Amino acid sequence: MPADSGIAEAASVLRTGGLVAFPTETVYGLGANALDARAVARIFEAKARPSFDPLITHLAEAAELEKLVGTVPAAVAALAERFWPGPVTLIVDRPAVIPPIVTSGLETMAVRVPDHDAARALIAAAGVPVAAPSANRFGQLSPTRAEHVVRGLGPAVDVVLDGGPTRCGIESTIVDARGDRPVVLRLGALPVEALEEAVGPVAVRPGSSGQPVAPGTLAAHYAPRTPLRVVSGAEPAAGDDVRRGFLAFRDRPAGDWAAVEVLSAAGDLTEAAARLFDALHRLDGTGVAEIVVEPVPDVGVGRAINDRLRRAAATWQ
Repeated sequence: MPADSGIAEAASVLRTGGLVAFPTETVYGLGANALDARAVARIFEAKARPSFDPLITHLAEAAELEKLVGTVPAAVAALAERFWPGPVTLIVDRPAVIPPIVTSGLETMAVRVPDHDAARALIAAAGVPVAAPSANRFGQLSPTRAEHVVRGLGPAVDVVLDGGPTRCGIESTIVDARGDRPVVLRLGALPVEALEEAVGPVAVRPGSSGQPVAPGTLAAHYAPRTPLRVVSGAEPAAGDDVRRGFLAFRDRPAGDWAAVEVLSAAGDLTEAAARLFDALHRLDGTGVAEIVVEPVPDVGVGRAINDRLRRAAATWQ
């Protein structure tokens, strides 16, 4: 249903233990009442998500953070004040009111305030914090349109709020600022450079194949159903009989590719990020045997784009 007119019904579904897919500025989220362990368990079931991968808890307003978790470190509070609402997820200590299933047993919790009117209106109307990973099957391409959610999860979701394509197109940046120096646990829609302008130097921790310390940090993730391979740059088609698709940054590659998607003809990394998953969804639906992708410039949000491409390729290595 339309995001602007479906808020009241979707909020009622959340309050009664149901699942609601909703738009944010990053990607579509699959939400449940974060205070209801049984409802949160439905998220893991719907996504076929392993129980060791924690979720992000979403709030309607930054002022709700201390109401939920109590006093937070000064650096965390400063980042919340500077970047919320926005595509930044912060790590805090898990309060007792949040059941351990939300954090996969971790004593820390990932939390953010989305920069999307419909998302915040939904959370406010529900009157509860909302646990929400991306609204897709685990490990697959993140959804940036309502139709991606419906195609991927179908009847496992009680309500899908359609807010059109998401603005950022990739997930939030996750930051742990509880220590002496902020640590980026997941590259995302807010560039590291923007963080460093606000707080000074930060560390960047790569993903892991073991127990995740934050959502979306597994080494293999964000993958299409079609095998994906990252190449060093634009390359011509192989000239064999295999149908391949190509995901280019700004210039169409030479040769006879079965399908081509260009992220930004203008070379705009923000536009490229917004189109990334949507373009991969389209290539995934063309029936090609392989998707070949070229990396983008590794600066700003380009670092997060390349991070997603590497994780997607790792699924097929």
